Amino acid sequence: MGYKTREWRNSMRVTLDYNNMTEKFLGDKGFTDAQLSRYASKANEAFRYVKENRGKDELYMGWTELPYNQKEIVADIQQTAREIRKNFQYFVVLGIGGSALGPIMAFNALCHLHYNDLPKFKRKGPKFYVEDNVDPVRMRDLLDVIEPEKTCFNVVSKSGATSETMTQYLIILDLLTKAGVNVKDNVIFTTDEKKGNLKKISDECGGIKSYVLPDGVGGRFSQLCPVGLLPAAVLGIDIVGLLAGAAYMDSICNKPMMRHNPALMCAVLQVAAMEQGKNVGVMMPYSDNLKYLADWYCQLWAESLGKNETLDGKPCNYGQTPVKSLGVTDQHSQVQLYTEGPYDKVVTFLSLKKYACEMPIPHGCENIPDVAFLGGHTMEELIQAENAATAYALTKAGRMNYTLWIPELNAFTLGQLLFLFELQTAYAGAMLNINTFNQPGVEEGKKATFALLGKAGYAEKKKELDSLPEKDEKCII
Repeated sequence: MGYKTREWRNSMRVTLDYNNMTEKFLGDKGFTDAQLSRYASKANEAFRYVKENRGKDELYMGWTELPYNQKEIVADIQQTAREIRKNFQYFVVLGIGGSALGPIMAFNALCHLHYNDLPKFKRKGPKFYVEDNVDPVRMRDLLDVIEPEKTCFNVVSKSGATSETMTQYLIILDLLTKAGVNVKDNVIFTTDEKKGNLKKISDECGGIKSYVLPDGVGGRFSQLCPVGLLPAAVLGIDIVGLLAGAAYMDSICNKPMMRHNPALMCAVLQVAAMEQGKNVGVMMPYSDNLKYLADWYCQLWAESLGKNETLDGKPCNYGQTPVKSLGVTDQHSQVQLYTEGPYDKVVTFLSLKKYACEMPIPHGCENIPDVAFLGGHTMEELIQAENAATAYALTKAGRMNYTLWIPELNAFTLGQLLFLFELQTAYAGAMLNINTFNQPGVEEGKKATFALLGKAGYAEKKKELDSLPEKDEKCII
């Protein structure tokens, strides 16, 4: 409960260091103060747009109010989570996209890295799985390690028409029915409040426990609503602290001047870099716990900014390709490209000031200097030194990079990071004058899938697919 005191909150503040984006450190490869200042007006306008449209469901900006408007929902989730931990041995999320990436990210960030392998008295909760694909091998292998009748399944779909999620549900429904289990006893829905297929299914079953995915919250912005809060609570994560951290970052970013608003400055740095041809954004956490935060961010950034039309109808093909990387692991692979390859990347480091443990390195191999020097240090020192060294090497090579410093990893600081990235994305989309919250590029593939599987209403799309030219055999080798 430390987040209730101002002193503790301030000690846990996530901070931005963008020195390694500037001329002072990169020479002519970095931004001058004058170059950044040219974005001040556009940044201020983006700040105004986001502030004026906060909470508007029709613009899918309801996510901005999630830290403040869920007191009763959080209490209900906490009670449900206690019951799940008491009554079930497994908890499985059925979903895809943001409804899967968010729970995976929080699980990896705030739980033991081998949580499912721990004995039950150490876990203090059910084993946890997220089915975020329809690979048949994945489903088969899940069913090898769970017992459906001892599992609580959380089905997450706004419309209840998501093919992947509903396929998963049909398989689980069949298993539960054959086992003589009433679906109401083992299933929780997270869906639309008033309409959609899951609402219809719930009504037909006499009322399945359900949580609402709010109208103004898109999937990739949904981690701080029941989509992410229920799984987190089941895992024993402090969801009140998560929301408190988001609210704290919101208060920090409530300033129109980019040099006093870290989310706005991150948006400016990325947009300015894009306009210089930096079309790849690398997210590189130096923490195994934050590995899947990079995955979550990749969806947020790519799906929000990858657009081919501005708000006033002009063609644009905007976007920056997000890439996930892990320090120290990828220093031995990807960093070679980042340091000596094309000048087309911005690297964002997620750096911990304090890890959950230090892990001393014992003395040994004293006759081998290449090994002996490590003795007496800690693994925390080593990973922090490698983080600093990678930033130095990139900077020396004239490669843009900046760091988000995290005092320590907990629910409060994770909440800060999530809200910072969501605000950054909203600001960047406003600066680019695009619709940040839709995803029309996803729809064509969905329609083609429906047509190939014979869904009613897609006959014309099937004809279109059937009219494709024959494959040229010389192009198959």
